[in-house]
Amino acid sequence: MKTKLALALVAATIAGSAAAQMKPEDAIKFRQSAYTTMAWNMGRIKMNIEGNYNKEDVIKAANVIQAIANSGMGALYLPGTDKGKGWKDTRVLPELFTDKEGVGKVAGAFNKEANEMAKVAATGDAAAVKAQFGKLGESCKGCHDNYRRDEK
Repeated sequence: MKTKLALALVAATIAGSAAAQMKPEDAIKFRQSAYTTMAWNMGRIKMNIEGNYNKEDVIKAANVIQAIANSGMGALYLPGTDKGKGWKDTRVLPELFTDKEGVGKVAGAFNKEANEMAKVAATGDAAAVKAQFGKLGESCKGCHDNYRRDEK
């Protein structure tokens, strides 16, 4: 038990150190890449809901979204990454770095809905997937509305 705790603390320290040493533009690139991957997978689910439903495609897409949601992306929001460029200019608003309570709520909601999306997708119930997809999309919108600039 003590060994597992010690290993977990070492891993957390190493991860924290790695993030602290990361260049801001790299953190922005990683964020942008993850969000682009999630958008692609949201589109895959939407195509299945609106077209010929393929359970396996939906499961794969939902699992990718869930994995990214649980990946600890918060570590990529380093001080100073509210400005700058990754693949393109960042769209994150400075409020994301100051509104800890609000960010915690939207991040928690997104994580919850992403996990639920993977569970629902595994059932193969297209109607349930459609309903959960709406909830997942709303959780994404919570962050977009409050913490992201519109694209120029």
